[in-house]
Amino acid sequence: MATETHEAAGHAAEAMQGGHEAAAPGMPQLDFSTWGNQIFWLLVTLVVIYFVLSRIALPRIAAVLAERQGTITNDIAKAEELKAKALEAEEAYNKALAEARAEAQRIGAETKAAMQAELNAAIDKADAEIAVKLAEGEKVIAEIRANAVESITDVAKDTAAEIIAALGSEADAKTVNAAVAARIKG
Repeated sequence: MATETHEAAGHAAEAMQGGHEAAAPGMPQLDFSTWGNQIFWLLVTLVVIYFVLSRIALPRIAAVLAERQGTITNDIAKAEELKAKALEAEEAYNKALAEARAEAQRIGAETKAAMQAELNAAIDKADAEIAVKLAEGEKVIAEIRANAVESITDVAKDTAAEIIAALGSEADAKTVNAAVAARIKG
């Protein structure tokens, strides 16, 4: 068994030496014998990438950016126009509102003046009616007072004649009338 182990170790050492010789060049990118080809293809690839980017990709990106910038600029300009129109509309609204308020105040003042004129006319008419009724009332009162004075005079004459008769004297109508008239006059 020892011989077998020794032989296996020998084969492993040979395999390592053989593998080391086969792997001696290492990575192809680091092999100096292929660097010329690698540099050539690197330059070709970079030139192709440069031309693809400069002739195709970057112009398309630049066009998209320019279009986007134009859209943004146009949108900003439209926003400014709309803002100006909104300010104009607000000013027009405020002006119309002020005019409407002034018109409402004017109409209110006219209505108040018309109502005051109607009220004054109604008051004047009522005052005239009251004056007419007062004059009629005073006339009626004067008639009533005159009738009352006549009635009082008649009653006073009759009462004086009855009192004199009750006292047992005879009074003539002239004396009674003269006494009552003198007493009424004051």
